[in-house]
Amino acid sequence: MQPYQADPSSQISAALGGLKALVCSLDGVLNSGTITLDGEGREMPALFARDLVAIREALQLGMKVAVIAGRQAGAYRPLLESTGATDLFLDGEDRLEAYETFKSRHGLQDEECACIADDIDDLEIMKRAGLPVTPINGAEYLRNRVGYISVYEGGKGCVREIVEMILEHQGRWKYSEKQAQG
Repeated sequence: MQPYQADPSSQISAALGGLKALVCSLDGVLNSGTITLDGEGREMPALFARDLVAIREALQLGMKVAVIAGRQAGAYRPLLESTGATDLFLDGEDRLEAYETFKSRHGLQDEECACIADDIDDLEIMKRAGLPVTPINGAEYLRNRVGYISVYEGGKGCVREIVEMILEHQGRWKYSEKQAQG
């Protein structure tokens, strides 16, 4: 997506209609980017409940969801699996390889994937994705390189916003005002 070549809202609308998958970076997107350890050096995972509910709803409605961490982040696995997510790359895999594996596993094309990331280590995936997104507190470098900037911070609702945006645009978010009135 090249947001500077046309009306950004029309490009976003066109991209939303064809999306079948969501790829999320763990650190800075699903969590706040803060890594907290207990007294014994074990990571204490924390994820925003609304983001987890949105992932569960997206999966139940047939959307594919991948979570990619560029580090060992297995402590998050139980929380993410509780949503029904199975495409979890939490063992420090190469991010681009994880993305390509996810696409291949589900027969997806780049334009069918939205990617939410907050920093330059996901830039190669974001360049390929049909809708690259960053949270409002994402790295400044990404701001002119994404199709959409979430109004929410990472770990505080940006995943929920994008899931709702995609599913509502596709007429599949049963909790929207349009669905409630119709």
